[in-house]
Amino acid sequence: MPDIIHLLPDSVANQIAAGEVVQRPASAVKELMENSMDAGADFIQLIVKDSGKSLIKVIDNGKGMSETDARMAFERHATSKIKTAEDIFAIHTKGFRGEALASIAAVAQVELKTRQEGQDLGTCLRVEGSKVLSQEFCNTSPGTQIEVKNLFFNIPARRNFLKSNNVELRHIIDEFERVALAHPSVHFSFVHNNSELFDLPMAQLRQRIVNVFGGKFNEKLVPVEEKTPILELSGFIGKPQFAKKTRGEQFFFANNRFIKNAYLHKAVCNAFEGLISENTHPSYFLYLKLDPAKIDVNIHPTKTEIKFEDEKAIYTIIRTAVKHSLGQFNIAPSLDFETDQQFAMPTPPKGIQVNPPGILVDPTFNPFNDPKEKKGGGFTDKSHPASHSLSSQKANQDWESVLNSLPEIETESGIQQSSGIESGQDNIKNFIQIGKKYILTNHGEGMIVIHQQRAHERILFDKLYASVENNNIPSQQLLFPQNITFAAPDFQVMQSLMPVLRELGFDIDEFGKNEVVINGIPLYLEAGELQTVLEKLIEKEKDFADNGPQEHYKMIAATMARVSAVKPGISMSREEMQALTDELFATQSPYVS
Repeated sequence: MPDIIHLLPDSVANQIAAGEVVQRPASAVKELMENSMDAGADFIQLIVKDSGKSLIKVIDNGKGMSETDARMAFERHATSKIKTAEDIFAIHTKGFRGEALASIAAVAQVELKTRQEGQDLGTCLRVEGSKVLSQEFCNTSPGTQIEVKNLFFNIPARRNFLKSNNVELRHIIDEFERVALAHPSVHFSFVHNNSELFDLPMAQLRQRIVNVFGGKFNEKLVPVEEKTPILELSGFIGKPQFAKKTRGEQFFFANNRFIKNAYLHKAVCNAFEGLISENTHPSYFLYLKLDPAKIDVNIHPTKTEIKFEDEKAIYTIIRTAVKHSLGQFNIAPSLDFETDQQFAMPTPPKGIQVNPPGILVDPTFNPFNDPKEKKGGGFTDKSHPASHSLSSQKANQDWESVLNSLPEIETESGIQQSSGIESGQDNIKNFIQIGKKYILTNHGEGMIVIHQQRAHERILFDKLYASVENNNIPSQQLLFPQNITFAAPDFQVMQSLMPVLRELGFDIDEFGKNEVVINGIPLYLEAGELQTVLEKLIEKEKDFADNGPQEHYKMIAATMARVSAVKPGISMSREEMQALTDELFATQSPYVS
């Protein structure tokens, strides 16, 4: 029987390795930018076309490579970072596995230009599908310039599995942000389809965070600082009032390498316990500096997951440091145990003179009189038992008036006629608003309690969705157009949302860099809620699974309805409650929010 086990050709082995390292265009962006960081660059420019499917280009001013190094860089397991197995546990650099360029070149058309400082000419190398097409001298700037064209050109099945351009661009932005936040002392630039998305000059960490996520982020940040023999912790956390319902700005860095760690994430969330609601997530930018020998970064091809030698101690340090920062900057609520709250008097407004309390006596009071027979309007001392009896009687009368205002209620003994409805008028409804949150009304032969916000959400959702299906979207023009500015990643999401928003009644256009102008909005939306609606839509869009246009319309309509609906705490007139109830029962699903 012939032998059946044989060595794989290098081209096939490289494609298999590429499946681990290069999952999408964002993976190639990460590897190339990390190589530029390891080369000591202080300026890195990323140029992308068609969300990385057509072109990924990274230009840096690092130390460059010699002619031999340029050729060796595309060989498998070729690296300058490690020489022995012990070096794996003393790594301070990013790329060290020696597979990035070999894997990328196996599934793309790559052109590399590089020159070392002091050399007259550089090297130009062209590789396609692991095959070196040419290598020659060229005139280029000091540093390295690498172009990756037509990713997965030789693996059509992998290319077909890529998502839409908007989704792939969001992944690239995520990787760019992670590298940029890890190195605030480096100038980064990001251009997509000839449009500059980011220009991040060298800055302190706080300024870098603000430059990435927008100017409004500055007020949300609280510094964290802790030094222990195990690790040095620094960075920022977001204030509790700015916690989001979706996971947004959450970053851990270990020795300036972005990592994901659910256990450490739990440490931060536990520190926020009691300060944020159960379904919200805090923002954080936490940097861990520790001995490389105490961690293992070589457990995953993408190097975003690492193992800690003493994970429990690190958990405790992070949780304690975050709690300390929340308390130190008066973010956490504090209790004053020195003051007796029973005797705490509010401070009177400035300029208002407080009159001393007087003693009022009812000269007609007779303790032997029955309170029910009391006539006249003498002063009543609430501390006296008789006044308690009067208060109780008044409360009973109030409840009686509430019950009498209700419609006819059938009991075992027959029909009980309420004072508010004439006999024979079964179609007349009466309404009571409870706690400015619920509406109590008669329904059929009984009563029904309606949550006013959820009822309004159902009504608005049905109207918005029906308008899309019928291509009849009522819209209103704004007297004063509104300009809204977004962070660069959010603006990319907004660009993808604009066509759908226009179908839902928005008159919206791009206006300058990362800014939109809104001239008209759907009829059911209030202008004051516009920014809140768009921010909620962006959050939902980031996590939306693309299941077709109808599901997309439903998601957007539901988000707009939730923001625009009448909130608890709003007092409603009888006419408003009547209209809300009538519209609710005209919907297809009046019993489901």
